[in-house]
Amino acid sequence: MRPATAMERFLTRPSCNNNTRSPQKRIKLQSDERMKPGEVDEEDEFSHPVPWQKIESEGLDCDYALLLSKDEADHMFKQLEEEVVYSKGEDATVQVFGKVHSIPRKQATYGDAGLTYTYSGVTRLACPWTPTLEYIRDAVTKTTGQTFNFVLVNRYKDGQDHMGEHRDDEKELDPLCPIASVSLGAARDFVFRHRDARGNRSHRRIEPVKLELAHGSLLLMNSPTNTFWYHSLPVRKKVSLPRINLTFRRILLDRKK
Repeated sequence: MRPATAMERFLTRPSCNNNTRSPQKRIKLQSDERMKPGEVDEEDEFSHPVPWQKIESEGLDCDYALLLSKDEADHMFKQLEEEVVYSKGEDATVQVFGKVHSIPRKQATYGDAGLTYTYSGVTRLACPWTPTLEYIRDAVTKTTGQTFNFVLVNRYKDGQDHMGEHRDDEKELDPLCPIASVSLGAARDFVFRHRDARGNRSHRRIEPVKLELAHGSLLLMNSPTNTFWYHSLPVRKKVSLPRINLTFRRILLDRKK
């Protein structure tokens, strides 16, 4: 048996069980050296083939790859630390079940002129793209063939900062466009949980899907993932270094009220 590759070690596989009520989860570890549809010539920047890992379960469809080398990712992280301006005061809160809570991380929104995005009861206006955000956005576009007009930036100072379970299913998001998540900085666990297997009243046994998102990685959450699966970034007290996450989205103006 060949040793596991670095990419394969990023995926946490749950133990198998014989419970017939639990649909079998499939995490395919296949390196595809072909370029994704929409990529450009090899001489163009960022147009190198990316080995994708397919992650699948019932209603879950994701693709995972290393988008940036360590040196590139280090440089991007440093530039974002200088460029991104994070929300403060009321803009750094969310509304959950009618109550206002402070966000347990720093957050910022950037995108095309005039775009707004409403989530967790708050509408946020996109700031103009910074040079580094444009640079990474174009890298994702040239690798995936998808275009994006908005990015949500989350900065986690250490493992105490976190993100609770939620779905990115807002009506203004283009359902045909994946959400592209780029991670920079400390590697963090990322957990998917099926909507029918959450909480004490869950009525199905469906194992969560757990990943470790590495420095410089790209995770594509394809449809219908956000219909059936919640995702979260749980607290990890042993993590002492910061992490920046960029989730690129495509907002449809004709779906906004």
